[in-house]
Amino acid sequence: MSVVGRVILHVDMDAFFVSVELRRRPELAGRPVVVGGTGRRGVVAAASYEARRFGVHSAMPSMRARQLCPAAVFLPGDHHAYAEVSAEVFDILGRYTPLVEPLSLDEAFLDVTGAGSLFGAGADIGWRIRSVVDAELGLSCSVGVAPNKFLAKMASVEAKPRARPEGVLPGHGVFEVRPGQEIAYLHPLPVGRLWGVGPATLERLARLGVDTIGDLTTIPTVALRAALGATNAERLVALAGGHDDRPVEPDRAVKSVSHEETFATDLHDLDEIRTEIIRLCDGVAGRLRASGLAARTVTVKVRDPSFRTVTRAKTVRRPLDTAAGLAAVATPLVEVVLPPAGVRLLGIAASKFSGPAEQLQLSGLGAEVDGEPPWGAASLAIDRVRGRFGSDAIGPASTLSATGLRPVRRGEQQWGPDAPGEGPIGNPD
Repeated sequence: MSVVGRVILHVDMDAFFVSVELRRRPELAGRPVVVGGTGRRGVVAAASYEARRFGVHSAMPSMRARQLCPAAVFLPGDHHAYAEVSAEVFDILGRYTPLVEPLSLDEAFLDVTGAGSLFGAGADIGWRIRSVVDAELGLSCSVGVAPNKFLAKMASVEAKPRARPEGVLPGHGVFEVRPGQEIAYLHPLPVGRLWGVGPATLERLARLGVDTIGDLTTIPTVALRAALGATNAERLVALAGGHDDRPVEPDRAVKSVSHEETFATDLHDLDEIRTEIIRLCDGVAGRLRASGLAARTVTVKVRDPSFRTVTRAKTVRRPLDTAAGLAAVATPLVEVVLPPAGVRLLGIAASKFSGPAEQLQLSGLGAEVDGEPPWGAASLAIDRVRGRFGSDAIGPASTLSATGLRPVRRGEQQWGPDAPGEGPIGNPD
């Protein structure tokens, strides 16, 4: 059930990464623009609506996007710039309610139930936010308004512009699903719009004759449970009825810290792979310490050239927040699953958090972790040096090359690399 009287907004920036780039390159406005990895192994992070007309979308290989839209301008992603603008967006959102739950850099839920006396009804607040974001940042956003989070997110899709082969159609800007209208809005929609309905679930539902969300509500519960499992069936039936009682969580805890990297060429040499493990663990450890966290579970992800991906995890007794400690756990996990064809992508994640690890005592004293010496004092010194001189001022000696240190920066490799000597796909001029 939805909480009676609750007013939830879902604010979603329109083509956010592209829009930030267009502020720096206004001459590209109206052209098909793609942001992301520009190399042969790159991945699309975002596409302008003009590029989406040709079928280009996020997570698509950049080479495929180039084939679909040869005239597109491809720009490398700049995670630091997007994070800075995102902070400005969230500053605006916070003016209307303290109950803001970030979902990513470019979208958030807002509970504005108590803001009506100051700013008006939910839709009025949505229009205010759109106006301020445009006036102060030169960006556009779409806003869904509804009695709960699920419906608000669904509504924001209706608010967005739409890319069609014949052109870009403007969206509603703000779209509201009012209390009492939930069923009328939901039931005509394709069942694939429900959260959690992926290709496999969609196929099972199709065998039951389910095409729309309304169709789902006509299927006997026994049949749905048999096809989808009891938990999944009950969840989808609740959503089909417009029910979602989850609150907006402004201080939702981070569940994991991770870094992963797609390499320009596949890695085969074991020493080189170990070096990359240390680099990634150093990046993860730095973020853990910056957040005052330590982790007991280390997860590795290894992908080969055929995109076959294997993950392995290990939980240790003592929480970890140093590169040495994480690498001592991660390296054996990776070595066990190394693919014969080489490593295309490598990832390290830390989870199951606690407070700062015991190793971070100023004395540097602490018990060894899986044979690794205590690194507490050294890690604190590393953090101080980086805080004063930058992330590339100091790093693990084993990662030093002829070109210097290659520190892991958040978001730097999430869209794939440029191959050595290879420029961007397409010409931005």
